[in-house]
Amino acid sequence: MCRHLAWLGEPRSVASLVLDPPYGLLVQSYSPRRQKHGLMNADGWGVGFFDDDGVARRWRSAAPLWGDASFASVAPVLRSGCVVAAVRSASVGMPIEASASAPFSDGRWLLSHNGLVDRAVLPASSAAESTNDSALLAALICSRGLDALADTIIEVAAADPNARLNILAGNGSQLLATTWGDTLFVLRGDDGVVVASEPFDDDNRWVEVPDRHLVTATDCGVELTALKGSA
Repeated sequence: MCRHLAWLGEPRSVASLVLDPPYGLLVQSYSPRRQKHGLMNADGWGVGFFDDDGVARRWRSAAPLWGDASFASVAPVLRSGCVVAAVRSASVGMPIEASASAPFSDGRWLLSHNGLVDRAVLPASSAAESTNDSALLAALICSRGLDALADTIIEVAAADPNARLNILAGNGSQLLATTWGDTLFVLRGDDGVVVASEPFDDDNRWVEVPDRHLVTATDCGVELTALKGSA
């Protein structure tokens, strides 16, 4: 399992989203508050963001987030209006390597998977960045297109009823997310929106997304849509 977070809005520093909040991804890497599966997220981390030219940039590692002094020194000056970040708890048997850490990217989207899926139900893909389940799932989602995210999640869940399929993706102007087996929260402010596995502070504006829903966030607002097969 993992914890992930995305931001869409006015440019903010990566540090303000990932490192500075009292219960942000840095703390969630060793002491998550809402995680249902696993106790820590020490098997890697990744941060992706879109630069001023709309190019997706990433910084990923197989080491724990709390031990990366280089990232901590640079994160305060990295600013973007769209950020996707994650800390990783590798499933048993999955590789621990930087390329297995989210966010994954096809050049247009940054995508993170919080969950677990049987690799046997996922097609092999030369576009997958690693051999772990999340990388294969990301490649499948990107190959089908994010417009088909809901249908893809429903199909994968039907093939693997035990799958947990929380997806979080951003393309610079839009965030898409799904809840399927784990928690997700939304915080809307005057300057943008945060979508995250769990609240990074005690702000009372955080709203939990019901299970088996699709979240769409743009500068026009946030929309929740029940996925087919939801309880």
